[in-house]
Amino acid sequence: MDQADSLRHHGDVDAEPGLLDFAVNVQGSGPPAWLRDRLVATLDGLGRYPAAAHDARARHGVAERHGRRPEEVLVLAGSAEGFALLPALQPRLAAVVHPGFTEPEAALRDAGVPVVRVLTSEADGHRLRPDEVPAAADLVVVGNPTNPTGVLHPAADVRALAAPGRVLVVDEAFADAVPGEPETLARDADVPGLLVFRSLTKTWALAGLRAGYALGAPDLLARLAAPRPPWPVSTPALEAVIACSSPAAVEESRLAADALALARAEQAERLAAIPGVTVLPGQAPYLLLRLPDGHGAPVRAALRDAGIAVRRGDTFPGLGPDHVRVAVRPALQVARLVAALADALTAVAA
Repeated sequence: MDQADSLRHHGDVDAEPGLLDFAVNVQGSGPPAWLRDRLVATLDGLGRYPAAAHDARARHGVAERHGRRPEEVLVLAGSAEGFALLPALQPRLAAVVHPGFTEPEAALRDAGVPVVRVLTSEADGHRLRPDEVPAAADLVVVGNPTNPTGVLHPAADVRALAAPGRVLVVDEAFADAVPGEPETLARDADVPGLLVFRSLTKTWALAGLRAGYALGAPDLLARLAAPRPPWPVSTPALEAVIACSSPAAVEESRLAADALALARAEQAERLAAIPGVTVLPGQAPYLLLRLPDGHGAPVRAALRDAGIAVRRGDTFPGLGPDHVRVAVRPALQVARLVAALADALTAVAA
């Protein structure tokens, strides 16, 4: 797999139909009933173009949710659209913190933007070190919590990446899955050059709908949005943003995050009990595992033969073939993973 293919590899490629899916970090197979009803109610209006008033309602709802002004919100067709738009900012040098979500780097490289990788180290828990980012970088991208390590960086360390003349992009796609969202910068309207990307895909199981948003200064959002076509966000996606920004939905996601944290801790304990499996520290709705040297590829193949999909780690810069990422799943599914993983490791070792 060459560099370009590696950057474009995502968990949905690993999760073929019929496999028990630990590769994709979406919670559940679809949105809750109340949200589904809201989306279905938009279908009768699909003969009309998405309305500016609908977009305004979505921006207002997001603004209320994060203590921002509506003009500081840009509704996106998923946060991945925001990454695809980054070249519109015309950076001279982009720095991308890795291991991390690879789509920002892929989009920048496709547009001919020079990219430098800033690698965190497993030896110190993949801690973010702002002083390692080149001063010449006028665009910096970091995830918080980072995918795939699950590390939640202190907000102060992330803010330290901001600098005059620099755009700081913080990917908070999984922030609402961490109880209390303790290190979010979503409310930080005073940080110069800050863009925060949020996704509704994971918590609300809306991967097929494509819904998210960006938070930032109005002039910065205008630059980001300049190349967009007319009506870039569908009517159902706008409705999803409105619905998921309501106080009731935010409370539901808070309770879900609490439950997810408990499930994550239990899953980490069960996986760590398997001889040869190292569970790396993290706080996201997925876990990064390190397997014994040389075991990664054959173990992943054995798991696939057992009907289980996990996310390969070697397509993330800074990780190797013996890293795998697994989503947090219900206890019965975890039991199946634990048994299959233990069997696979035993078979490969033999």
